[in-house]
Amino acid sequence: MTPFVLERDAILRGAVGLGASDLILTAGHPPMVTISGALRPMPGAPVLTPADSRSLSESFLTPALHEKFTRDLELDTRYELPGVANFRVNLYVQRGAWGCAVRIVPLTIPLPGELGIAPHVLSRVLALTRGLVLVTGPTGAGKSTTIASILEQINQTGPARHIVTVEDPIEFMFRSKTAVFDQREVGVDTRSYARGLKGALRQLPHIIFVGEMRDLTSMAIALTAAETGNLVISTMATQSASQTVTRIIDSFPPHQQSQVRAQLSLTLRAVISQVLLPRADGKGRVAAREIMFVNQAIQNLIREDKGHQIPNVIATSLREDMVPLDESITELVERGTIAFETAYPFFEDPEKRALLQKRYYRIAAVPETGARPR
Repeated sequence: MTPFVLERDAILRGAVGLGASDLILTAGHPPMVTISGALRPMPGAPVLTPADSRSLSESFLTPALHEKFTRDLELDTRYELPGVANFRVNLYVQRGAWGCAVRIVPLTIPLPGELGIAPHVLSRVLALTRGLVLVTGPTGAGKSTTIASILEQINQTGPARHIVTVEDPIEFMFRSKTAVFDQREVGVDTRSYARGLKGALRQLPHIIFVGEMRDLTSMAIALTAAETGNLVISTMATQSASQTVTRIIDSFPPHQQSQVRAQLSLTLRAVISQVLLPRADGKGRVAAREIMFVNQAIQNLIREDKGHQIPNVIATSLREDMVPLDESITELVERGTIAFETAYPFFEDPEKRALLQKRYYRIAAVPETGARPR
């Protein structure tokens, strides 16, 4: 058996070859990879010592980044292995030992159809020319991949648009076809999300992609950008459309929330909330998505601070291309794409979950009182 090589590029190539989405290098454990959502050690890998994890983590750093990391003890950066993949790298210190978490970003950007985004939903998103579009979900739910696929569709099919991205760090590298791309990395090309977003407004963009609306300042600028005629696309770590609306409004001081509700009701165009679930055949993961397009009813709910009623509107607006998460999950179960056991914890409506449970499980008869077991 070939001995495991504790060298950065060899480990990265091995992780990509295994079909991993993530890699963790930390002392006290062998190199760990995430495959189809499950964390497991790389075959034949030894347990890393603190010296091993430091050496591997340091190999991602330039002298300037090394100085920054030793000062801040946290760092996001990226690394490219030509012909293999791009990598988003987060370095950290735990119990005095260096470690890093690596997200594997494929060289080829998938198109929306490959990610299971329905053509009629894609058509509505592509038709938007102004306002705010958000893709949300937990960490590792494929939010960046979904947005990259939409931008690549625009890049391939036109019309020509100027797309400015502000990312920390840059993940997918776009090659201009019909679109003109300017990709700006926080800490390298701009000082912060807020400054990059504010600068993007002066760069004649048709579309602005902000890697994450992570603070009050970036949220406020994004809303203003969307309000003044730009199409702004971003991500948030929220679980649903209604939670997204609440999170944005609650991020502002109480005396500003009424104004923000009015502003958001006029600028928000769509929210795609997604979660990745393991496929029943074990070949990767598939996204279940809640789709919300803002109509008059949802505008009124946002303005009147009734965001908790948004799921009811989504559930009754299928003709407007909206999809509740439960419907998306049910469709995946009925197709056999995911197992019901996998879907069970993600249902929001207990009645729909119970109805589906009856179809996939046969409930055993309760023995009569006093009956002896056989």
